[in-house]
Amino acid sequence: MTDRSPLAELLSPHVLREYALLADGERGVVVGPRGDCCWMCSPRWDSPAVFSSLLGGNGAYVVAPDRARFVWGGRYEPRTLIWRSRWVTDDGIVECREALAFPGDPHRAVVLRRISALNKPVRMRIALDVRAGFGAEPMGDLSCGDGVWAGRSGPHRFRWTGAAAAAPCEDGSLQATLEVTPGRDHDLVLELSDRELPSGVTRPNAIWADTENAWHQAVPAFSGTMADGDCRAAYSVLRGLTSGGGGMVAAATMSLPERAEQGRNYDYRYCWIRDQCYTGQAVAAAGPLPLLDDAVGFVSERVLADGPQLKPAYRVTGDLVPEEEDLDLPGYPGASVKTGNWVTGQFQLDAFGEALLLFAAAARLDRLDKVHWRAVESLVESIGRRWHEPDAGIWELDNRHWSHSRLTCAAGLRQIGQVAPARQGAEWERLADLLVADTASHSLHPDGRWQRAPDDPRVDAALLMPSIRGAVPATDPRTVATVEAVRADLGRHGFVYRFRPDERPLGEAEGAFLFCSFVMALADHQQGNHLAAVRWLERNRTACGPPGLYTEEFDIAQRQLRGNVPQAFVHALLFETAHRLKDVGGPCVGTGTG
Repeated sequence: MTDRSPLAELLSPHVLREYALLADGERGVVVGPRGDCCWMCSPRWDSPAVFSSLLGGNGAYVVAPDRARFVWGGRYEPRTLIWRSRWVTDDGIVECREALAFPGDPHRAVVLRRISALNKPVRMRIALDVRAGFGAEPMGDLSCGDGVWAGRSGPHRFRWTGAAAAAPCEDGSLQATLEVTPGRDHDLVLELSDRELPSGVTRPNAIWADTENAWHQAVPAFSGTMADGDCRAAYSVLRGLTSGGGGMVAAATMSLPERAEQGRNYDYRYCWIRDQCYTGQAVAAAGPLPLLDDAVGFVSERVLADGPQLKPAYRVTGDLVPEEEDLDLPGYPGASVKTGNWVTGQFQLDAFGEALLLFAAAARLDRLDKVHWRAVESLVESIGRRWHEPDAGIWELDNRHWSHSRLTCAAGLRQIGQVAPARQGAEWERLADLLVADTASHSLHPDGRWQRAPDDPRVDAALLMPSIRGAVPATDPRTVATVEAVRADLGRHGFVYRFRPDERPLGEAEGAFLFCSFVMALADHQQGNHLAAVRWLERNRTACGPPGLYTEEFDIAQRQLRGNVPQAFVHALLFETAHRLKDVGGPCVGTGTG
């Protein structure tokens, strides 16, 4: 294990609700309440970290009051991932406006930080410690010319403007204190690249203006939904997680535990086909927006390349996800550190159905071309060949004939069949009928609801989704019984759990699953239970901290976020739910006819 620097020792981790995210599509920066940029992988999402103090490693970039006493707050500027940290100190009130220059360059990251004293002069501490290779590579080749620091760390070159007062410290970091006075902002610009940095003077005002304009062009001013501000924020997060090639990572982080000391800590810095499809379908509820095209493009490329061997997840480049392995870092409290993911070796049938649902949503908005239709035909053929095989399912467990997987494929076949030529549509409808009939013959519980698998009679919240998407009608007794079973067995305090892992009470084995809670809102809306749907939405919108970012799970008893942050599919379902519920007197889209 690499020895920790004195700077890293000062940066103990915070609870997850206090972290904000800066992102430019190619990578992200996690920022804590002490102004600590504690997590950043570069040049790509899944590259080794250059700041890793979040997981107990070396490397951080700090801008914070030079006082022991202060209280913190912050907010995002609307329709952006431009974050404003705010501290009230004994001396005065100070803010740091921060962002990654947007849109991002695949090889060069630009971290913008602008410090503003609001009422009185305030002394600020700044520190930079770039440590490539998850903290293994200290900064070297340091030089300072014309007030600009430059150096290297591993394969990275960096340049730091606005820190002329900084000096090297014994731990290898660059540190300084600044006095910032009202009316005279102080700009810091950190450029980091795996290639030679461009020559020329860095102009913060121009970079800031370009970043602001690009965000406002990228994120629509949604209105008329059940949660306009949250919709804008969710779309901003999803755009920030989406690379120039269209691939969207599931989260910006890795190894943040779902439950302490339980081993459920994973690397989510990759593009799950299912999550990408959820996002495309959610965005389609608002119209033909660019994130829909990104999802369609990325998924169609992977389908056409891999056909029936479609993997559950890929790197943003389209390459395979590396195998999981342990990393020698202390980790976030309660978890070891793992990089890579074992998902590549799995077969997840439901991803094929979700991809068809994505293409159907895009077709209704006239966003499919001939290439995309070839991907549709490949998906249908793959489902026809593989639907009878056991798969790992949505929760990536042991291989079984999961009901959710087969019913999701049925929903996808029905929805794409409705927008396909008549002959193909009828053929695909018959295949959907076969999948539903087979599932009903093996996985219909005596109570009349869907059960998880032929050999697993438990209730599963994922089984709400196929009916929402149209596998069977909303009025089908199996749909109604499943909705009521999920409500009774898995709903607690306005939140929904995935399923019961064991005999322990809900909440002891794992946290409430926010994705499932928003799906429950859609299910109740589809059933005409509009007030209940709104209650689910409103309750689950509270499961975040001041930055408004959501993780996969929420610990109801402790009011704590659990898992990697921000979890893309939770933001996607929040976005969709707020759009679907905007007219609570109308029908839920995709109620199905089969």
